[in-house]
Amino acid sequence: MAGFFKSLLNKITNRAEIDWDDLEADLISSDLGIRMSTSIIDELRDLGREVSADDVVETTRRQIAKRLPENFPPPAPRADGKPFVILVVGVNGTGKTTSSAKLGLWLHQRGHTVILAAADTFRAAAVEQLQRWGERLRLPVVKGNPNADPSSVCFHAHQKAIADRTQFLICDTAGRIHTRHNLMEELGKIRRTLAKQDETAPHLTLLVVDATTGSNALQQAKEFHKASPLDGLIVTKLDGSGKGGIAVTIHDQLGIPPRFLGTGEEPAAFSIFDKESFVKEIL
Repeated sequence: MAGFFKSLLNKITNRAEIDWDDLEADLISSDLGIRMSTSIIDELRDLGREVSADDVVETTRRQIAKRLPENFPPPAPRADGKPFVILVVGVNGTGKTTSSAKLGLWLHQRGHTVILAAADTFRAAAVEQLQRWGERLRLPVVKGNPNADPSSVCFHAHQKAIADRTQFLICDTAGRIHTRHNLMEELGKIRRTLAKQDETAPHLTLLVVDATTGSNALQQAKEFHKASPLDGLIVTKLDGSGKGGIAVTIHDQLGIPPRFLGTGEEPAAFSIFDKESFVKEIL
């Protein structure tokens, strides 16, 4: 995650004088957005002295920390014994199906019972992928027929979770954003269907965003948030060229906090968001 910022620091360290326009352009391209990059530059200029690489790091860390939420408690089983329903949304290619499985494993490793619903029915590969993950991680997967209505898959999975007194139901939903109308219709229908058996469901709606896609991820967050109110982000691909800055920008602009982070291919390369270590990692 820190690769981009390390190269930025090397650039500053090896220069006699800071080129402010250059620094601002670099900060913006790190996905921190124009507003935050401008605030960082303003704070550095206000120091009224020669600025060091350490000044840039400290100021950037402070600005990032100021814009990130405090840590959320992890999802907990409900006191009434009904399933805690998590809706996982996002466009294809962000790691949505993999993240659903990893979240299932993360909860399972903490002693909770989990069912996965393969509701991305328009992409047969997504259903197969979730099934393979389920077998690998020993988590039950509920699926429908090919091209089944995603909401019916969620309904049956929810029915099973209630009957089995399963603590968590994770619904991997279709990753389509080609028209906002379709997206709203589909997610709205899933939410209404889940509410039929429990009017409080879903309890957590998480958008999966790929840290390498930058401003595109911000646009996706805006679209999905309109279609289905989001409670948080799962930020993936933070192990490669993912800069992580986009998570800060999405929270700063839309108020949607990062909740989980995907940091690699392996099932265990998944963690709950921790503000302090995130800020350290990013810089």
